[in-house]
Amino acid sequence: MLNKETVLKALSGVDDPELKKPLTELGMVRSVTIDNATVKVEIALTVPGCPLKDKITSDITAAVTQIEGVDNVEVTFGVMTDEQRQALKEKLGQAGAGQSGDGTATHIAKRFIAVSSGKGGVGKSTCTVNLAVALTKIGYKVGLLDADVYGFSIPRMLGLTGQPTQLDDKLVPLRWGDNLQAVSMGFFVAEDEPVIWRGPLLHKAINQFLTDVVWDDLDFLLLDLPPGTGDVTLTIAQALPSAELLVVTTPQATATHVAGRVAKLAEKTKLSVLGVIENMAYFEVNGHKEYVFGRDGGKMLAERLGVNLLGEIPLETSIREGADAGQPVAHTGTDAQQGTFEGIARRIVAVSS
Repeated sequence: MLNKETVLKALSGVDDPELKKPLTELGMVRSVTIDNATVKVEIALTVPGCPLKDKITSDITAAVTQIEGVDNVEVTFGVMTDEQRQALKEKLGQAGAGQSGDGTATHIAKRFIAVSSGKGGVGKSTCTVNLAVALTKIGYKVGLLDADVYGFSIPRMLGLTGQPTQLDDKLVPLRWGDNLQAVSMGFFVAEDEPVIWRGPLLHKAINQFLTDVVWDDLDFLLLDLPPGTGDVTLTIAQALPSAELLVVTTPQATATHVAGRVAKLAEKTKLSVLGVIENMAYFEVNGHKEYVFGRDGGKMLAERLGVNLLGEIPLETSIREGADAGQPVAHTGTDAQQGTFEGIARRIVAVSS
């Protein structure tokens, strides 16, 4: 039966293409008018000149024309008032996003996990992305902040493009699926464009990614740190004193020793070390494990730091291919690959912060 209720029900299945939530839930359906077999829908956009008007129009038309008795759909657009944008920010989770009373950003999520490594090339970002995906698969809301401003790689690894939606002075992160939000410098500059900033600008950018972003009631915020012990780690320690440091290393002695320096920095900045992940732990062929980069380096590092070895991830071409293609193996990989990352995710959940 064609009436306003059936039209609104159809529209509840249409998501805003940027915010990834139903138009009805976001308060974007301003009016529905029925004139015989023609349905007129007015949508209130967050900002004028939205580049995705055509996508919204086609999605609404496809949904509403499924209703019996509808021959024609007309979609028009207006712009939200200041009050409506404020209400939208509240619905998205953080109308008052900013620093808490103590000058930190600890209200953003229940737990903050800074993923670090002593040196580059150990697969830290790949681990971060797959852990973020694995945490969503076991039921958690997750934010992913690409804090490696100079060497950002999260957009490619998640297959995300475009820029975050702006709501007044706040940014709405891009979404991967329903429960993973991401922010990266890679959403604002070309992939091959260098970011040439000194420390103060770096500090400001990280703080803005924390406080000027509408994070959606997160259970976990994962921060992909640059390798080493530079400015970003110090900024995170200041802005998020409750953050836990997750150390990624290969079994190689060189990697574990420099990773140990990161853990020492955590101790000096009073960040707790959550545990160690050993990446590229072994290469398996026909059931035989070849320890290309040595053996038990991650285990020995964990013992030295007095924390748990949370998992060993094998050296597999498909893990790298998934990262390059924007298809994290925690979502699209083999059962064994998905199980590996979900197992680590569950152990992270189980560790008391």
